[in-house]
Amino acid sequence: MVKDNIIPNHMDIYWHDYTGHVKDKPITEASVPVKAALIGRVGLMLLSCGTGAWRVRSAMNLLSESLGVTCTASIGLMTIVYTCFDGHKTFTNSLALNNTGVNTLKLDKLERFVKKFPKEGVHKSGEQLHSELDEIQKLKGLYTPPKLGLAAAFACAAFTFLLGGGPIEMLCAFIGAGAGNFLRAALIKRHYTLYMCTILSVALGCLAYIAALRLGEMFLHIPGGHEAGYICAMLFIIPGFPFITSGIDLAKLDMRSGLERLAYAVIIVVNATITAWVMAMILGLKPNDFPDLALSPELHLILRLIASFVGVFGFSIMFNSPFRIAASAALIGAVANTLRLELVDLAGFPAAVAAFVGSLTAGLLASLLMKKLGYPRISVTVPSIVIMVPGLYLYRAVYNIGEMSLTLSAPWLVSALLIIMMLPLGLIFARIITDRSFRHCT
Repeated sequence: MVKDNIIPNHMDIYWHDYTGHVKDKPITEASVPVKAALIGRVGLMLLSCGTGAWRVRSAMNLLSESLGVTCTASIGLMTIVYTCFDGHKTFTNSLALNNTGVNTLKLDKLERFVKKFPKEGVHKSGEQLHSELDEIQKLKGLYTPPKLGLAAAFACAAFTFLLGGGPIEMLCAFIGAGAGNFLRAALIKRHYTLYMCTILSVALGCLAYIAALRLGEMFLHIPGGHEAGYICAMLFIIPGFPFITSGIDLAKLDMRSGLERLAYAVIIVVNATITAWVMAMILGLKPNDFPDLALSPELHLILRLIASFVGVFGFSIMFNSPFRIAASAALIGAVANTLRLELVDLAGFPAAVAAFVGSLTAGLLASLLMKKLGYPRISVTVPSIVIMVPGLYLYRAVYNIGEMSLTLSAPWLVSALLIIMMLPLGLIFARIITDRSFRHCT
C-alpha cells in the first residue's frame, strides 16, 4: 500500500489470517501453522523491543512447549527464521522487522503475556491471543518528542558532571542534548532513516551547545574555556542497548544476533562521532579536558550519586520505560556507577576493571530487586549501565583519527574497547551467578 507517495519496503503481516478462524477452540487444538504463527509473532514483537536473541528464543520455546511443538530459531537483529514441528507436520517461516529500537514498556507487557501463557493462554483461541497481541502492538510511546528531549537534556547534563564538567558545561549540554534528542525523536516518529536521524540530531546538539555558550558569553559575561562540553551534548545518541545485548548474545553463542547488534551499534557510533568531528572543524572546537572542580571527596561522592540517578533515569525514559521501571534502574545505576567511579579515583582501579565491577554490581542488585518487582531484568540492568558506556573515549579516538594523530587516538580507542567489552561481561557473570538456566548452554 502506498502512503503519502512513499512505497513501503516491508509489507504488513495480517496475523488474523493465521488464527484458524475458530473462536471456541483453544489454540492447543489448532494446526501447526496456526501455532507457529503465534510463536513467530511473539518472537518478532520481543525482537522489536531491543531485547537479545537469548530472551527471544526462551519466550518462543516456552510457547512451543505449551503448544506441544518443537521450535528451532535463528535470530538476528531484525529477522527470525524458525521451524516448528510436532512429529507429523513441519512449518518453516521467515519474519522481518522494518526497524529496530528499544521499548521497555512493550517488553514488560510481552513478558507478562509469555509468563501467563502456560496457565491462561493455552485455553484461549488463536483469535483471542492475536487480539491481545494487537493491543500490545498498538501501545504508543509514553513520551512525546519534547519530553524525550527533556529526558536527554537531564541525562546528558548529569553525564557532563560525571565526566568532570562544571555548571556552565552542564547547562549548555542540557540545551544541546535536549534540542538534539527532540529532533531525533521527531524524525524517528516520521520514520526517517537511521543515518539521517543520527547525523542531524548530533549536528544540532553540537550547534545548540555552542550557541548557548556564545550567548552566555555575550549577555551573561561567562568566561571562555568551556567549549570542551560540546561532546556531552551528543552522548544521548550512544547505542548502549545494542552494545550490551550484543555482548550477552555472543556469550550465549548467538553469533548471528551478537554480530549484527554489534555492527548496528558501530554504525551509529561511526556516524555520530564523524558528525561531531566535522562540527568541531566547522566551529573550531577541540575536546580539551575539563577544569578541576575542586570538590571535597565527600561532596563529590554525594553529587555523583545524584548525577548517576538522574542520568540513568533520563536514559530509561528515552527507552520508553514507565516511571517505576526508570526509578528502579536509576537506583541501581546510582549505586553501581558511583562505585565504578570511586574505584577509579580512590582505589586506583583501571577503568575497564572498575567498569566490570560496576556492571556486575548492577546485575546482582537487579536480580535481587526484580524478584520482588517482577520487571524484565534487561529493562533495568541495561539502562543502569548505559551511563558507563565510554562515549567520550570513542569521540576523542575518532577526533584524533580525523586529525591524523594516531598515537593520541590509540589509547582512547583501546580504553573504550576494553570498557565496552567489560560492561556486558559484568552482567553476564551476574546472570551466571543468579540464574541456573543462563549458566548452562542448553
